[in-house]
Amino acid sequence: MIIVEIAGFLGADPEERFTATGKRVISLRVATRVRHGGQDETVWWKVNIWGDRYDKMLPYLKKGSSVIIIGEMSKPETYTSRDGATQVSLALSAEIVKFSPFGKPDRPAE
Repeated sequence: MIIVEIAGFLGADPEERFTATGKRVISLRVATRVRHGGQDETVWWKVNIWGDRYDKMLPYLKKGSSVIIIGEMSKPETYTSRDGATQVSLALSAEIVKFSPFGKPDRPAE
């Protein structure tokens, strides 16, 4: 088991779906930044939240929201993008979801 903590921004609003057995899953796309060779690169994560543990947070999670997520990492998968480049898909099953204090505020300071 590999436990990972990521901090980033949502690339889309959360998506709700149900498995064939009726289990509820909330999917998030989270963009994180890494510095590589003096340049910032974006790394995308697929994050799954199982069940209803974070239902009260969901109305506040929107595209652009900054989050911190701790969870179990799945085995990375590789695929070929439309332009023929090899890409890596990273995924987490979330155990802890928190709002990040480092994001841009939604409202101006009062």
